[in-house]
Amino acid sequence: MSVVSLNTGQSTVTIETIHGIGSKLNVTIPETDAEDYRILLNGLDATRKQIADLPEYIDPRLAPDAGTIPRTWWKAEHNALGGWSHRCDVTHPSPTHERLKGRTLAFKDNVSVAGLPITGGTFPELLNGKPEYPISKIDAVVVSRVLQSGGTVYGTATCEHFSMSPISFTSANGTVHNPWLKGYTTGGSSSGSACLVAINQVKAWRKRHGLSSIDDELGEGVDMAVGGDQGGSIRLPAAFTGIYGLKPTHGLVAYSGILSLHPMIDHAGPMASSLTDLTTLLGVLAGYDGLDPRMTPETPLRSNVPDYTKDLSTWIAAKQASGEWTTTAAGKGLRIGVLKEAFAMPGLTEVVRATVYDAIERFRSAGAAVTEVSIPLHSAGPSIWTIATRCGIGTYGLQNQPQALLNYPMPDISPPPLSDASLATLTKHNPAVSNMLINGEFLASHPQGGPALTAKAMTHVSQLRAAYDEALKDVDVLVTPLTPRVAMKHPELDMSVREKMTPAIGLSLNTCPFNCTGHPGLSMPIGWGDAEDGEGKLPIAMQLVGRRFGEAGIFNAAAAWEVGGLGLDSWNGK
Repeated sequence: MSVVSLNTGQSTVTIETIHGIGSKLNVTIPETDAEDYRILLNGLDATRKQIADLPEYIDPRLAPDAGTIPRTWWKAEHNALGGWSHRCDVTHPSPTHERLKGRTLAFKDNVSVAGLPITGGTFPELLNGKPEYPISKIDAVVVSRVLQSGGTVYGTATCEHFSMSPISFTSANGTVHNPWLKGYTTGGSSSGSACLVAINQVKAWRKRHGLSSIDDELGEGVDMAVGGDQGGSIRLPAAFTGIYGLKPTHGLVAYSGILSLHPMIDHAGPMASSLTDLTTLLGVLAGYDGLDPRMTPETPLRSNVPDYTKDLSTWIAAKQASGEWTTTAAGKGLRIGVLKEAFAMPGLTEVVRATVYDAIERFRSAGAAVTEVSIPLHSAGPSIWTIATRCGIGTYGLQNQPQALLNYPMPDISPPPLSDASLATLTKHNPAVSNMLINGEFLASHPQGGPALTAKAMTHVSQLRAAYDEALKDVDVLVTPLTPRVAMKHPELDMSVREKMTPAIGLSLNTCPFNCTGHPGLSMPIGWGDAEDGEGKLPIAMQLVGRRFGEAGIFNAAAAWEVGGLGLDSWNGK
């Protein structure tokens, strides 16, 4: 270890400083040693000042392309469903390729879009202790890749408070409504992303079925969106709104420039209204970026990222050539595993259970080999996910503390400590955040908790990953229910903490285990269920889980299933 400087000149550190630090460490520093420690600490203080005085550095890989600036933003004029956070209209004048030419996209509002405010779904004083939101100086890697692909960035989409709600009434930006039935949740935390894609989905579906236009009620949507998923935050809102949402393999899509909750479970991924749009966007987003420590030697270099859309088309063409692209043969060669424990999760409603089982029967009718797979540890998956990440979320997600591995931390985000005022705000808008802080403190100080319990849970993450890996040797995908019920009505803000939290309980039981193990999971619409009070119908989804970095297998299975018809077209709205 080298010492930069002892700097024994004018001291900014006093003997009282030393004794105060000793008190916080629960030790008494002898007077005979205190002066020596003061001198040593003063050297550190000089080093601190040297770094504090350095000009801010923006990695050129995250700097916005000069051809896309200056940028302007505005609040959406018609935002009746609450999906928009901030609007813009940004394209690249000379993109590298044009896979997304003519396509409009939005990004969850925890993603840095240079020149736009970033909110993280919370209030500015809770994000950085200031009255105004910070303006992003960088483009997240997913943003720059979309622009380089010819896509049009239409803005940022509302996200739930600190990305910590599976339903959609907690954002500081306001409630996000389900485009299929206003007053009902879109799910969260990528609520606005799902809403904006579903707006276009609803418009197309109504036109396809000869229904009258309700465009004025819906407002402007987008073709595709990028969401974030730490426990189900892409898949849950995709399921509730009838779109396609993929949580990719952990480390496949760069998370650089996105607000973290916990690096082990942070995922960014595509949300779209069709399987082909989803595969196209994934191909744009995926691949090593040289910045994100979530990436591993398994992560493909950009030049080696599969062309998921082309590969799917090739697979379909081979099926067509052999006469197998029919409702009775499209599934031939596919091995579908029905995850037994996923159907035993608490709270699963009969309509969801029956609809997913009907979807499984369609696989069987299409010639796929369907077998039941038992993974007993899946039932403990939510608990493993919780204990492995609960303390870290308070550190990484709610304090924006840098990770221990080299990365590019989010600039200008410095949430202040919890106070009575901020607790009152969180209790009103999203008590899940304050509950997370309370949970973390409880675990950290519990005699049978602390780092040792977190470490134990981490070992069981490895066990759970191995169990899924083993099962996926014998099947191509695992099928599970996604949400246990159709979208619910929004609760009222004047409810108690427990009343606000209750609708969220159990929603992520079949999604969060795959966040900690890193396996890819797709939400795809398969049918409809009645709204809770008979006001209409709302989408139901199933989840297809594949091998790590095996997204292509998921897409093949999904495409084969859809030969029998799109899930949303099982009802015509009449």
